[in-house]
Amino acid sequence: MAQASGSYHHGDLRAACLRAARELLEEDGSAALSMRAVARRAGVSPTAPYRHYEDRDALVSAVAAEGYRDLAESLAAAHPSPETPDELATVAVAYVRFALDHPALFRAMFAEPCDPTSAERVGATGAISEYVRGIVRAAFPHADPDALATTVWALVHGLAFLHLDGKLDTSTPEAVDAQVRSAVQALFVIAPAMSQNA
Repeated sequence: MAQASGSYHHGDLRAACLRAARELLEEDGSAALSMRAVARRAGVSPTAPYRHYEDRDALVSAVAAEGYRDLAESLAAAHPSPETPDELATVAVAYVRFALDHPALFRAMFAEPCDPTSAERVGATGAISEYVRGIVRAAFPHADPDALATTVWALVHGLAFLHLDGKLDTSTPEAVDAQVRSAVQALFVIAPAMSQNA
């Protein structure tokens, strides 16, 4: 009984498990993330996390949802309402920097198996998708917002993983910024030319 009451002294058990999971991700990557390790890090019994998370996938889904919200905040902080290709490039840089600043979390968000029925995760990913569509609608009112949003997200997301995997230069923040900006701007230079030639 002492263990159970002690598990709640640091506050909300659910929040404690999420915090522990994120700490484990940052320190040792996803290989270290297990329900038992989270319980140990949070200072609770091995079964305590199961009060809120059915299994590891459910826990990873909750961590991913938190990551999506953090990512959305980073993008909005970079530019609250981008309307030009250059402003969109600023948001793309923020996306890639988020990945580089939180590599294990970013991989958990996009490369780890998650619970596909998690309403929290589905809602958070939907918010990011709608954010990207909103940017596209504002910057390119005559474009197909769904198609262009998918294209922009695929480009920026691919750049994030290319940087994470060491395929592109990450030696300085300036090098990352320049690569991301030039890639995004190239997309918007070539798109009008292609539509004129069609």
